[in-house]
Amino acid sequence: MSDLKRTVAEAPTHAKPMNEKLLLLVLAAIQFVVIVDFMIIMPLGPQYMRVFKINPSQFGLIVASYAISAGVAGVAASFVLDRFDRKSALLVLMAGFTIGTFLCAVSPNYPALVASRVVAGGFGGVVGALILSIVGDVIPEQRRGRAMGIVMSSFSMGSIWGLPLGLYLASTFNWHVPFLGLAGLSMVIVLAAARVLPALRGHMIHATNEHPFRKMLEVLSHSNHQMAFVFMAVLTCTGFIIFPYLSTYMVANVGLAETQLPLIYLFGGLATIVSMNLIGRWSDRSGKARVFVTMVVVSLIPIVLFTNLSRVHVVVALAISTVFMVCMSGRMVPAMALMTGSIEPRYRGGFMSINSSVQQLSSGLASFVSGHIMGQTATGELTRFSYVGILSVVLSFLCIYLVRFLAPSIGTPVAVVAEG
Repeated sequence: MSDLKRTVAEAPTHAKPMNEKLLLLVLAAIQFVVIVDFMIIMPLGPQYMRVFKINPSQFGLIVASYAISAGVAGVAASFVLDRFDRKSALLVLMAGFTIGTFLCAVSPNYPALVASRVVAGGFGGVVGALILSIVGDVIPEQRRGRAMGIVMSSFSMGSIWGLPLGLYLASTFNWHVPFLGLAGLSMVIVLAAARVLPALRGHMIHATNEHPFRKMLEVLSHSNHQMAFVFMAVLTCTGFIIFPYLSTYMVANVGLAETQLPLIYLFGGLATIVSMNLIGRWSDRSGKARVFVTMVVVSLIPIVLFTNLSRVHVVVALAISTVFMVCMSGRMVPAMALMTGSIEPRYRGGFMSINSSVQQLSSGLASFVSGHIMGQTATGELTRFSYVGILSVVLSFLCIYLVRFLAPSIGTPVAVVAEG
């Protein structure tokens, strides 16, 4: 365990690669359960509407309650997150998330489920920001792209294993079972994290008795941070004006059966788990900004193809949706590496919490806007989805313009791992 208590940033030539990988695997496992907990709600919509006898707008509240809670909690946590050991903060947040997920599993009615989603979102939304802060603190800049690829591959694993397995359990038993499984898995991961993760207090060497609100004002007033928030808000919108309606469009307009929907996540997940790691390595070698711009330009093709897709063979539909997922997720790896590199370590936890809130609120706004752009025919087909694609393309070009303003922070990040 003593080997794990040396930071890679302190001794990049002596730290054992296995130690770094073990830390990243634990962080990826934590990210996995949080992502699956968030994603599993959407494909379970038909069951909720049938069991609770609710309409689509009421179901939308179940989804929105998590995002809103995560956004508010992220802002609140940003005032104090940098004042605590990263490990201790992560364990507390994961314990709260586990409780919230268990409450979802045992919710007897619609109001109880909405309240449980608020609890899960309040803790889960901050966990993601803290994980990115730890990666930014511990992993040197020259390997950070690869590290982001490993941690963010949890999105792919969630699509490959989490969603199909969760849908199978829900259809075989009932909607409570996936959440019971997630709560149990979360408990195991919390115990593993307590055992594996070292104390992470390097960011605290800059800590002072400065009032949290004053420090947060520093975070918000920094020009690097402001541009990073704007950049992430726009980047999030480019994807989330499309993602919430992916399944509906594939069934209503393209002609897939509902039983074929898991194939979208399966093939997309299998492809992105490889592509995100390759793109992470590529961004370390060729430059993160250059790789980001390249991926954005390449992603314009599947955006246009997907949002104009008509009834085609299932193989063609899956091929286009898979390329779409690869390109859209591939932009996030260099983008997040650039983001973490533009923030000083003493501000990183607070910044990432606010950034998480920006992402949550941006995703909600994007879904709201695209929902009002589109219409629906009497047969259930979505109309004006191509307009949504055009808007995504315009926002993508805006991202290319904004990425030039993500300047690296002054000095090399220091991540001192304390004994204990």
